[in-house]
Amino acid sequence: MSSKNKLKYTTEEFVSPEYIRNRFSKIMSDMYKKEVPLYGELLDLVHGINENVLSESKEIEEQLAHTGELTRLNMERHGAIRLGKPYELFTMRRLFKVMGMYSVGYYDLAPAGVPVHSTAFRAIESTALNQAPFRVFTSLLRIDLIDNAQLRNNVETILEKRQIFTEKVLQLIDKSEKEGGLNKEDAETFVLEALETFRWHDTATVDYEMYEALLHQHRLIADVVAFKGPHINHLTPRTLDIDKVQVSMEARNIPPKDNIEGPPARKCPILLRQTSFKALTEKVTFKNNVEKEEIGEHKARFGEIEQRGAALTQKGLDLYHELLNKTRKAIGGSPTAENASEYNKLLAENFKVFPDNYEELHSEELAYFHYFTTDKAATLPKDKVYTKIDVNQLLEDGYLSIEPMVYEDFLPVSAAGIFASNLGTDDAKREYQGTSNQNLFEKDLGEPVYTLTKWYEDMQDESIQNCLAEINA
Repeated sequence: MSSKNKLKYTTEEFVSPEYIRNRFSKIMSDMYKKEVPLYGELLDLVHGINENVLSESKEIEEQLAHTGELTRLNMERHGAIRLGKPYELFTMRRLFKVMGMYSVGYYDLAPAGVPVHSTAFRAIESTALNQAPFRVFTSLLRIDLIDNAQLRNNVETILEKRQIFTEKVLQLIDKSEKEGGLNKEDAETFVLEALETFRWHDTATVDYEMYEALLHQHRLIADVVAFKGPHINHLTPRTLDIDKVQVSMEARNIPPKDNIEGPPARKCPILLRQTSFKALTEKVTFKNNVEKEEIGEHKARFGEIEQRGAALTQKGLDLYHELLNKTRKAIGGSPTAENASEYNKLLAENFKVFPDNYEELHSEELAYFHYFTTDKAATLPKDKVYTKIDVNQLLEDGYLSIEPMVYEDFLPVSAAGIFASNLGTDDAKREYQGTSNQNLFEKDLGEPVYTLTKWYEDMQDESIQNCLAEINA
């Protein structure tokens, strides 16, 4: 057999990245359900609410069916992990690439009081996203923001000693990179070995005194540094009615955070709205002078829920941030339990200037859309070649239709709000003066991140080109 034929035969034995991603998402969800039983209850709650929304609104059901999101709705999960050192980020990128996940977007959370910068690993093709919409919001600790020099040195020493990946998963990452994929047997082993990196460990790698020092700097620093690895700290299902989820959690005695993060409730949802149940208090064994161990407590893991809306253009994002900042400035900062009601009223009032119908969002170029040909397109005269210049007229005349492109990514202010409400009010008030450093993040990552707006622009343009190709055929 020639080497060419041998390569072809081997490649046909590889399973798809979507298969690996779905398997990993499923077994991680099963693991997290066992570790955090309330998460299982949350999934049941969200699933029930989604069924009700779809049964009551044919418009929403048809919109999701048209964009391909309907079949993926109950598969949707986004996880979050926090890494400690550049090697961990570099290797995590390689691990996620085996699952067909790439780094999209750069998020600097330091201005919001969280000493990390982050990216989201996810699929980058629309069809791949619809087949397996698993995302992991991945943060890297910014050790340079620790203001105590001795503690900063201690953190570097602690992190230098740890290895968060199993030897077997590293071997399989190498194999996938060299051969171009994994067969089913290797993929199953890869999934199980990769899961070990995300598992919760109730034994800290530091003594209680060091844990307290880390905690005093920031609760998130303690969570990153004091444990064997980056335990998954939440897995987030997607709901179609987050306000109903918030009320329903209270009714089920699941303690929700005080306020939903993101834009206000709207007829045409935009970006991302998030809430969560409050972080669990978990027993932890701390190392103490080698001879004895101390039992203490740690708060990190919580249950998050999200409602996704239309992705916004840069113009739309600028308006969103302007209105959000205006609201926060008026109440003196981030919303709290005490001012949540006032904040929500003011937010809704300020957002009245943000168009709340898809036609206006499209005409003002505030959001991104999928384009589709209608049945009427078959009647178009064939005496010209239609181009992008004709798109708006084709829409107006009913030859094309649009559906909103769902926002696949995250909001740093909202992420910081979720962190703050779950990790403690002291940290919520903290401010870091360090400047954003995307260049350093990308150096540690080992490649540039995909620019958010560019990704959506490309997806929208691809959608338009597909329609024009169909019309001009």
